[in-house]
Amino acid sequence: MQDFVPQDENFERRVKESFSKQKMMHTIGAVLSKVQPGRVEISLAFRDDLTQQHGFLHAGVVGTLADTACGYAAFSLMAPDAAVLTVEYKINLLSPAVGESLLAVGMAIKPGRTLTVCSADVFASREGENKLIATMMATMMSIRGREGFTG
Repeated sequence: MQDFVPQDENFERRVKESFSKQKMMHTIGAVLSKVQPGRVEISLAFRDDLTQQHGFLHAGVVGTLADTACGYAAFSLMAPDAAVLTVEYKINLLSPAVGESLLAVGMAIKPGRTLTVCSADVFASREGENKLIATMMATMMSIRGREGFTG
């Protein structure tokens, strides 16, 4: 992991406050478990109501976790007056999402003034073992000076 220097000394508070506003994260029960400059971890306990027809956590839930982890990894490095939006992502689902919980680890790869390239790995924990089940590459955009866009 690279050592990034955040533009905002209050980046951790800003990330946590923004995450707390995400109704989707609240709906699925996701928890922001770690915030560092350019790195964020989000955990989710397995819930039957988030599964698809085979009993695996739905790919949409896995993608949502990875996207959000990438977004906040990028956001942690942005200016104090910036907001973040996803520009694009590609996810590879490597294995079924089964286990007691998921952990999405988002990491900034190349922060820029407007665009930040990120990656996320999603792990499923089952009987004490962590298995990589998905990986994402994403591009996040810093939004500044636009009405309606805040942290």
